[in-house]
Amino acid sequence: MRKIKYKKGRKVQPSFFEYTGIHKQIETEIQLFVYNNHDLTEFKEIHVKDLEKNIDLSKVNWLNIHGLNNLEIIKSVGEYLKVDNFMLGDILNTTKRTKLDEYQDVLFFNIKSLLPTENEENINVEQISFLLKNGVLTSFQEKRSDYFTHIRERIKTHSGIVREQKADYLLYLLLDAIMENFYITLENEEDKVEELINLSKTSTSPAILELIEKHRDNFNFLKRSIIPLRDSLYSIKSMKDDNVFNSIERENYSFFDRLHQKCLELLEQIEYDSSTLDSATNFFFSTQNHKMNNVMKTLTVVSVFFMPLTFIVGVYGMNFDNMPELHWKYGYFIILGFMLLLLLGMIYYFKKKKWF
Repeated sequence: MRKIKYKKGRKVQPSFFEYTGIHKQIETEIQLFVYNNHDLTEFKEIHVKDLEKNIDLSKVNWLNIHGLNNLEIIKSVGEYLKVDNFMLGDILNTTKRTKLDEYQDVLFFNIKSLLPTENEENINVEQISFLLKNGVLTSFQEKRSDYFTHIRERIKTHSGIVREQKADYLLYLLLDAIMENFYITLENEEDKVEELINLSKTSTSPAILELIEKHRDNFNFLKRSIIPLRDSLYSIKSMKDDNVFNSIERENYSFFDRLHQKCLELLEQIEYDSSTLDSATNFFFSTQNHKMNNVMKTLTVVSVFFMPLTFIVGVYGMNFDNMPELHWKYGYFIILGFMLLLLLGMIYYFKKKKWF
């Protein structure tokens, strides 16, 4: 179960940075796309010192950074973009929740990207951050991944309207690609939950209940990841008329409204899936109770069958002298026959009453 734990912060200067993620062996690489409707330039690997001469502020510039382990490169990028140190600190601190902030002329977006783990019950989590300033969109990824491959292809092949739009539309596309991972993760969880429901109807193994609780934790984690994203997107949606976010074109607010609607859909689906898990838990305990009732019913029937027989055996086991039946030549066989008829009569009566 994922919990927020308090960690006492070290008393350091605001300029101190530390990457808190798990991908500490990933080398930091920088990619750059510079494009407009008529032109495209791609730099697969570029150094920070070359950014100034290759970034064209009259076009859309997408600066994509893989790996956050090289703090010097991250600080150099921050110095070039002239962003505040607290934003760089939030980029490197992967324990931060999803947030949206605009400080001076910089729009900062921090989001968690979730994907299912193959052949396991856990969820992979990666923090992705965005800085949007003066037509330059900078994305920070903890490791190289294929989240944005289709967007790169759309830029290269001039598909859709991405080359006609500005950097805020590119931000929308990247956020939308990350949100697709939420759908993939949720669909994967739903498939596993469906298997659990089928198992809970037939199996009483405690492992089933453990898996149910594990997936309940996963749904709660998904919910906790989406709610702050929903709130951030609602901030963009609700402040459209106030022009609070100067980095977003007025005509592009509707795209971010779509993302907000997707968050609502995801949360509604998670609520439904959580109730489905409750059904799986009820099925599990119902199956256990049904099995226990059948066992108790069988034991009760057997006990009732042998109760009168035990009584008869007890009576003739007292060995009193004045018991005429003890001296009958065929008394033993008569009593055995009577006991057998009594047993068969009880079985017939119970069957007729459908008690077993």
